[in-house]
Amino acid sequence: MMAFEKIGEYHYITESYLLDFRGRITIPMIGSYMLHAASNHASLRGFGFSDMTEKRTAWVLSRLAIEINRYPELSEPVALYTWIDEVGRISTSRCFELVDNAGDPVGYARSIWAAIDMQTRRPAPLEVEALSAYIADKTCPIEKPGKISPAENETEGIPYKVKYSDLDINGHFNSIKYMEHLLDLFDLDLFIRKEVKRFEIAYLSEGKYGMPLTLHKKETAANKYSMAICHEGKAICRAAADWVIR
Repeated sequence: MMAFEKIGEYHYITESYLLDFRGRITIPMIGSYMLHAASNHASLRGFGFSDMTEKRTAWVLSRLAIEINRYPELSEPVALYTWIDEVGRISTSRCFELVDNAGDPVGYARSIWAAIDMQTRRPAPLEVEALSAYIADKTCPIEKPGKISPAENETEGIPYKVKYSDLDINGHFNSIKYMEHLLDLFDLDLFIRKEVKRFEIAYLSEGKYGMPLTLHKKETAANKYSMAICHEGKAICRAAADWVIR
């Protein structure tokens, strides 16, 4: 893949250790694929992790919405395409398309990324002109991330403390771990009968090692749930899941 290409293409195999008890890939694993593809796509174009570190800035994932039509199964080759579709002064929008071996789309995602100053942890301005050169003329047919209903006000919450295995390279709560802990709020029986059609998550502030948290979940409508991870009563993350019968 040439560095000047606007759309990145990455290939994966769904190994057994990546699957859940149903023999299907999980939403957090799909999220990991997307983070890997986004990181590599950015690095080849001069605004990856190392490039940002030199400027004392870092990318942070702000919002992510994933919609799955079919969950890939064991030893199934999948291709993941990623591209930038919007660039603003302090954030950029990146899209994803997950395709099976027959070339059929099995899922899409939209994400919003921001840059922060590594010292102050405050938003840092983006190089709009340079990033805009990589905007691709490719559509993503799912809705953008929207407002997520609070779950923390009407539920007691399950206590949790951030551990070593929750931390990312920056020493903060890993964005994929948020997803895992939120999905663990659902009973196994629900995964047997249904599957998540759309999962959306908004990262509001950073979690740190040893931080005491509470995890919340409430049903907002039939087969629709909102979730939250809170610290001292304030949400550091909110999420929503729409389920469908298998």
